[in-house]
Amino acid sequence: MGKNITRKIIEKHLLGGSMVPGSEIDLRIDQTLTQDATGTMAYLQFEAIGLDRVKTDLSVSYVDHNTLQMGFRNPDDHRYLRTVAQRYGVIFSPPGTGICHQLHLENFAKPGATLIGSDSHTPTAGGIGVLAMGAGGLSVALAMAGEPYSIPMPKVVKVNLTGRLQGWAAAKDVILKLLGMLTVKGGVGKVFEYAGPGVATLTVPERATITNMGAELGATTSIFPSDEQTRRFMAQMGRPEDFSELLPDADAEYDEVVDIDLSALEPLVAQPHMPDLVVPVRELAGLKVDQCAIGSCTNSSYADLKTTAKILEGKRIPPSTDLLISPGSKQVVKMLAAENLIEPLLDAGARLLECTCGPCIGMGGSPTSAGVSVRTFNRNFEGRSGTQDAKVYLASAETAARLALDGQFTDPATWGERPERVELPDSVPSIRDLFVFPPEDGSGVEVLRGPNIVALEKFETLPQSVKAKVLLKVEDNITTDHILPAGPQITALRSNIPAISEYIFSRVDEGFVGRMKEAGTGVILGGENYGQGSSREHAALGPRHLGVKAVVVKSLARIHRANLVNFGILPLLLENPADYDRLEQGTGLTIPATEIRPGQTVALVTDSGESIPVINDLTEKELEIIQSGGLLNAVRNRQSQQ
Repeated sequence: MGKNITRKIIEKHLLGGSMVPGSEIDLRIDQTLTQDATGTMAYLQFEAIGLDRVKTDLSVSYVDHNTLQMGFRNPDDHRYLRTVAQRYGVIFSPPGTGICHQLHLENFAKPGATLIGSDSHTPTAGGIGVLAMGAGGLSVALAMAGEPYSIPMPKVVKVNLTGRLQGWAAAKDVILKLLGMLTVKGGVGKVFEYAGPGVATLTVPERATITNMGAELGATTSIFPSDEQTRRFMAQMGRPEDFSELLPDADAEYDEVVDIDLSALEPLVAQPHMPDLVVPVRELAGLKVDQCAIGSCTNSSYADLKTTAKILEGKRIPPSTDLLISPGSKQVVKMLAAENLIEPLLDAGARLLECTCGPCIGMGGSPTSAGVSVRTFNRNFEGRSGTQDAKVYLASAETAARLALDGQFTDPATWGERPERVELPDSVPSIRDLFVFPPEDGSGVEVLRGPNIVALEKFETLPQSVKAKVLLKVEDNITTDHILPAGPQITALRSNIPAISEYIFSRVDEGFVGRMKEAGTGVILGGENYGQGSSREHAALGPRHLGVKAVVVKSLARIHRANLVNFGILPLLLENPADYDRLEQGTGLTIPATEIRPGQTVALVTDSGESIPVINDLTEKELEIIQSGGLLNAVRNRQSQQ
């Protein structure tokens, strides 16, 4: 049987388990990345393990989320991240250098490597053949400590690309098409591996856009071959020695196949408030646009912004429409400046922002009340922009630039000829000197901590029986933004779990935290796809701090499920989804924790004596972690027995 790329990389890094879809496997991790909103807690967790040095081939700490530095909390976190990186052997990327995924693609990612990052869009590096996965901060901390990363062996879906992009269609439209076909739940337990003759027509930046937003499918990751396009990109980045060819066997087998004809694609847009509500741009013609935003880890490359500059050149956006542009890295800015491409952006009326995530995570650039914002980002969840009633649409850089000029949705058939598709120049400026590389021996480095940096509490073990009330009932597609919102006020508290826990579900039910404090323990009831979106482990840490013992839902998103396990919260699945309607907020439940066995059904008993059967997809290892009170406790227990 011929092997696909995914199986080749997994086989090379397999430390335990069977490569049968659904079975738990343990992987050796070559590289890790963190960003500041999740990284501070990850390094506090790494410190708690007690090692003197990270054990990965390469680990990088990026600062790209909380760069506004309003008040002391963010700069204190950034100082901590810089000094803890020097102490333990991690490369540090200072604020403003760029967005973690863009920087990692440009400077550190290697074909055939395994990478996990404390950000759900880590699969960006799959654009050059990396098995790159988003994970919770604790999983990243343990990988830095040399521990394996455990996941269910994914199915591998071949996305067979034929043809070539035509007209105003862009790489963003490839992943929007896939989301429209498969939905935000369509990738759970799967890797999307791109193959077929159309692959060769896509540049690495285009591929990275597709793998980045593959996270919205709920996928484990997405990956492209490492081929001639990859070799050219890595040579242009000044690191040809990091290239290695990685192709599927000619007779490679896949679990599923999806066909996409690139030649048939047209400009698409995802409507509020989910990335899979996809329609052609032409169908929305006439809808007024209040704001456009180009950038984020999905579409902030040199190619995206050069194309934008060419579209805007010699034109002016209407005063009723704002246009925000966030370059992905200082390398991108230097390249634009060298070609006199910044001036067309400014002259058109665009605002050039810092090289950070910015508006994508509600960190400035919020739309007007009930405003329509067209963004090149990867998520359009309700309220994520910082404006609760904003209507956010997701589109390519080409589409966003055109709609900014028109001030409304228009039919792409009226746009005329698009600028020539952009290739990277042979000479690309390096910004590697902007990274802070750690000393060979960091033992003498003092780690500096501010008053907002609070060590992680030690959680108690799982009791034999849990008696608690359902203190919150929520519906389908609850995102981590629902559980713990983003934005400058809240993300500044990421290194202070007691403080940030005050905001758990604050935009869904303002009374939830108060009920939890009064009760001391509780259960959350949810629908399908609970916990989709960001990798932020604080969406599990906060509830655990408040006393949440179990989440009872119809189905769970991959990364959030792992985070629940990591912090000792039982993830239980309703055997009969109709039982969701039998339970209400305030219903008392008894969970016989000692009777829970991997993959088996157990009955929850309501305070009125009704039986609610629930199942779990826990492995023996995961159940042991929960019973220990979380993964950090389990690792400490194992180390003490060695």
